[in-house]
Amino acid sequence: MILAGDVGGTKTNVAIYDVQEGKLTRVTEKRYASGEHAGLEEIVADFLNLTKAPVTAAAFGIAGPVVNNRVHATNIPWIVDGSVMAKRLGLNRVPLLNDLEAWGYGIVVLEPGDMATLHDGVPAPEVNSVVIAAGTGMGQCVLFWDGKQHVPMATEAGHADFAPHTRQQADLWKFMQDREEFVSVEVILSGRGFRFVHEFLNPSVKHPGFDDPAADVAPEITRQALDKSCPVCVDALNLWVEMYGSEAGNLALRAVARGGIYIAGGIALKILSKMKDGCFVAAVRQKEKLGDFLAQIPVHLVLNEECPLRGSAYVAWKGL
Repeated sequence: MILAGDVGGTKTNVAIYDVQEGKLTRVTEKRYASGEHAGLEEIVADFLNLTKAPVTAAAFGIAGPVVNNRVHATNIPWIVDGSVMAKRLGLNRVPLLNDLEAWGYGIVVLEPGDMATLHDGVPAPEVNSVVIAAGTGMGQCVLFWDGKQHVPMATEAGHADFAPHTRQQADLWKFMQDREEFVSVEVILSGRGFRFVHEFLNPSVKHPGFDDPAADVAPEITRQALDKSCPVCVDALNLWVEMYGSEAGNLALRAVARGGIYIAGGIALKILSKMKDGCFVAAVRQKEKLGDFLAQIPVHLVLNEECPLRGSAYVAWKGL
């Protein structure tokens, strides 16, 4: 049995997989609220106590840079050590992956029905692709084509500086600089960014969730944007998606990702109708000189939220 985990700032998903007829099959899964637990070891202990599964291999995708198979998680105060986890599980090795690496491995083994194509482009399977994922944080990954297969390469590009693309976005950057020490891509293109964008557009319009500075108001804003009950929310969602598409185009240029842009993460699924309306795809290609090049790149949205778990399970299964 294979133990796999997807560890994020908001939630941690863990699952048991079996290999049947040469394919990974999920046996059981449980979601935990990350902030309610002291660390991953506590969650794993609880999960295995419930499942009683005999674990023969394990791997975990975690939001944060992996150094010597150890991760100081980015958005939660956890330190996860692969050697410590291996000892607890009685295994020789437990690989840790950056969470976007896990998404990358998962994308490689997904079925066609697990994705929605936003832009057909010109398929070129044997070249680089990229993955971008907005959620609690902002993750980015390059799927490097090594001549035989795609190999996920982790980045921490979400913590790079935010690059305004229009005068309005430049004004947003100035607005943010007065409130944050660093205006990174993740500060804006993550769940918390919706509040900032909304307040930038019209600070006089407030919603019930705004009364709590620590509250996640992204669901409230996106819901009212999609049902068009709040004009400021509509404008906030439009601007946010425009910036998301622009950043995806930046990533594609940096990796010469002719193979495709894969949009992952929970936010895109929650605003699926907006992601499909053409705003995101149009923003991808609005670049100096290379708009025609970017227009050739297929754009896909990952529908299967199990993807990072499957990616971690695949790494454990294959001993990568």
